[in-house]
Order: sequence, then structure tokens, then C-alpha cells
Amino acid sequence: MKFSNRFATVRHLALADRSMTTKELLFLLAAASCFTPLVSAPAALLLGIGTAQFIGHPYLHLNHSITRLLLQVSVVGLGFGMNIYTAAAAGREGFGITAISIIATLTGGVVLGKLLGVEKKTAYLITSGTAICGGSAIAAVSPVIKAEEKQMTVALGTVFILNSAALFIFPVVGRWIGLNETQFGLWSAIAIHDTSSVVGAAAKYGPEALAVATTVKLARALWIVPVGVISALVFRQKKGSVKLPWFILFFIAAMLLNTYVPVIQAYGHYLVKLSHSGLTLTLFLIGSGLSAGTLRQVGFKPFIQGIVLWALISAGTLYYLCHH
Repeated sequence: MKFSNRFATVRHLALADRSMTTKELLFLLAAASCFTPLVSAPAALLLGIGTAQFIGHPYLHLNHSITRLLLQVSVVGLGFGMNIYTAAAAGREGFGITAISIIATLTGGVVLGKLLGVEKKTAYLITSGTAICGGSAIAAVSPVIKAEEKQMTVALGTVFILNSAALFIFPVVGRWIGLNETQFGLWSAIAIHDTSSVVGAAAKYGPEALAVATTVKLARALWIVPVGVISALVFRQKKGSVKLPWFILFFIAAMLLNTYVPVIQAYGHYLVKLSHSGLTLTLFLIGSGLSAGTLRQVGFKPFIQGIVLWALISAGTLYYLCHH
């Protein structure tokens, strides 16, 4: 009898191991499909969300670090397809509206969080993510204000859900209103949270939109540093460091090489194509991290804060672009 029980236990463990191997195989196959022309950026995001709900993420503990690194490398790769003079012009054009939008978003987010009764640090993280660059800003500001893991999870969940929606909504609205590529690039860079979704939406709209959106968004990401310092003062934290997004310097270096080195100009498009695939995979990984548990943790009030703040900055920026 004991032998029979032990055999049943071993058989159960073997089946469990085989099931886990199957899960990993299915996950890796889904991820590999992002390198085929059949899977677009929006489709990759949906595929990731579906994978999270029906298969699960066997490498969830590594997802955040892998996604962040892959995004940074892919963004640097995009620089090999851009001209430094065009990028500089786009950056100058977007500087004023970027500064105004960040100040307005930070102010509005704090007020809105208080009105809705959202926990203070959670509300501030959602606000910072909306104002600057989504998950990257939340990750940078969290240690400065000494946020707890649950507060980070709620803020990240809110931002990632809205990012997912933006990837589908923005190109449709842009074409419906009749935005040109420069206008759409500016709008997406300011109103969409994460760089991955900004690039995904802009790439779908056109090459000029992609160049403008990427440049303005990365310039916007530099605001992490002053916002981090302000955050430490607001929450009266004496210690805390803010990490500068150094990959932006590599992005600029890639643009310089593409502008002045003929060999890079001849072969840079291969790196750009690979970078697009990397960004598609990034969106898949972001979607696969949105499990049912993560969605449940967000809560009603923080999600309402995120939606209202996002709607205000999107509508305000769109109004400005259509009247200037």
C-alpha cells in the first residue's frame, strides 16, 4: 500500500514537472512569434495578456528586469535610423509643452488623489508615472519616497493597463481627427505613459511620428531627476538617489553615428528592424505580466485617478496641438 502511494506521488510530481515544461514551451513559442511579421505591437500586447490569463508566466520573477533591459536596448537601436538634426528640432519643439504638461500633471494628480481619497504615496506614484515615463518613473521615484511593494504594484498596474489601452486608442483617434505625423508624435510622447507604448503607437502611425515621439519621450524621461529631488523634499526624505537613464546617452550616440558615419547609414536599418522586434517582444512581456491577480490589486479609486489624470493630459495636449 505504501509503495502504491509513493508511486502515485512520484507520478503526480512527474506530471507536474511535464506540465511546467509545457507551460514554459508555450510561453517561449508565444514570445518567439513576436519576431515574425504576423505579430504587430498591439497584437503582441494582446498575446501577452492572453498568455498571462490562460497559460501563466513561468519567469514572472524576471519579467521586470528583462523588460526594462530589452526596452532600453531596443530604444538605442532605433537611434541608428534617426538623424541628429531632425531629432534636435523635434526636441526643441516639444520642450515647452513637455515642461507645462509635467507641472500640470503633477499638480493635478496630487489634488485628484486627495479628492478621491487614494493613499498618498500610491497617488503620487501614479501621478509621477503619468507625468513622465510610466513604469520607469515609478521605479525611480519609489525608493526616494520609500514606497512599499503594494503601493508600487498598484501604481504599476494602473499605468500598464492604461498603456495597453493607449496603444490601440491613440492611432485611431489621431487618424480620425486628422493629426499629421509630427502632431501625433508629440501627442503620444506626452500623453502615453511608457516609452514602449509610445514607440508602438507612433511606429504604427508613420516614420516621422516615430522619430518625433521617441526623441521627445526620451527628453521627457530626463525629468526623472528633478522630479526625484522634489519628491524627496515633499516626503521629507533625507536620503535617496535617483538613477539617471544613461541609455539615453547611447541613443544620442547612435543618432550621431547614423548621421556622420556612412557605413552605419548603409547598414543601420538592420539594427532598426531588430529593435522594432525587440519592442514588440517588450510589449508581449508587459502584457504577460498583467495577471488577474495584478489587475485585482489595482483597486477602484487608484484606477479612477489614473484614468481621469490620463484623460485630462491627453485632451489638454490634443487641444493645444490642434490650435497651434
